[in-house]
Amino acid sequence: MTGEPRISSIEIDEKSLAPAGPDAEHERKIAIFDLIEQNTFRVAGHDGGPYSVTLSLEDNRLVFDVAEADGSPVRRFILSMTAMRRIIKDYFMICESYYDAIRNATPGQIEAIDMGRRGLHNEGSQLLTERLGEKVEVDFDTARRLFTLVCALHAR
Repeated sequence: MTGEPRISSIEIDEKSLAPAGPDAEHERKIAIFDLIEQNTFRVAGHDGGPYSVTLSLEDNRLVFDVAEADGSPVRRFILSMTAMRRIIKDYFMICESYYDAIRNATPGQIEAIDMGRRGLHNEGSQLLTERLGEKVEVDFDTARRLFTLVCALHAR
């Protein structure tokens, strides 16, 4: 029997979660809501789903604990964050500039910064898709929302 290859619930481990300002917290909530509403998450070699996913950090590694919706464990994926650190750092810097610009800049300046922000977000999403590789198949929108949540784990 083939299940539905999607995430039905996602949590971020509270011990791993960095403190966040109101803008970051708002983005996190939107990413979770949008992710649950529509996503593709196909675990390689597993016909189950929908899935419950918990994201956490352990020893500076990204951990995906994947279970069936009933809590039955499916897989645990551990990804090194080395390849993603630069993009996450750059993404935080440009987000800070973006939030400052919203308060003080012209619409043209805000748009230019936002284009750069979206570009870095897309780059991080693509890298996350590659890092998940043969473990999990995700569509681009799912990868974007997951990247937002990965960033939530690294915000300081």
